[in-house]
Amino acid sequence: MTSERNVQIGQARETFQMLYQISQLLCTGLDTETLTICIKLCELGVDPEVLAHIIKEIKKMGTNAAQNKPLNL
Repeated sequence: MTSERNVQIGQARETFQMLYQISQLLCTGLDTETLTICIKLCELGVDPEVLAHIIKEIKKMGTNAAQNKPLNL
């Protein structure tokens, strides 16, 4: 049983590393912690397109705040 569990953990890590590499290739700007949260949200049924839109908006808000620009809502 422990051997099976170790294989599952190894496969999960490998899958995560591939997802992280894809994220980096696509220049998403997501760190490993944020990517982990996104994956968990998708596993819970959150629509990935909606999640991507929200992340883009949050990044925009951060950029606007850093540049002291008011948001156009």
